[in-house]
Amino acid sequence: MMMIPRKRNYDIFDSFFEDPFFERGERRHQEVMKTDIKEKDGNYVLEIDVPGYNKEDIQIELENGYLTVTAKANTTIDEEKEGYIYKERYIGESSRSFYAGESIKEEDVKASFKNGTLTLTFPKEETKQIENKRIIEIE
Repeated sequence: MMMIPRKRNYDIFDSFFEDPFFERGERRHQEVMKTDIKEKDGNYVLEIDVPGYNKEDIQIELENGYLTVTAKANTTIDEEKEGYIYKERYIGESSRSFYAGESIKEEDVKASFKNGTLTLTFPKEETKQIENKRIIEIE
């Protein structure tokens, strides 16, 4: 009889999905644009890390109440030519969207960029009053 080491919680698929193959795509983009959101003086303040990008590489769009931040670096590196053995820093395009509210207009959003951090400030949308529940009788 052969002894097989036991996996934690008996879940043999845990280690399978920890493989770097499954970490590409959306998770990789979220690692690039880490975001902190806070409330201050009746506004929302988003602080988004976009290291390695210049101000000119960043585009902010407002559509249907969603703020979308896209950062594109047009730099291409021939890793072999440059002598890289291993490379973790991301070069390419990253994008994140945040719901700001239907009433937010372009002029309400203020943006600044300093030391690799993009700061967006916009007014906190007032919560809409939800109508009290009404019962409809069946005839």
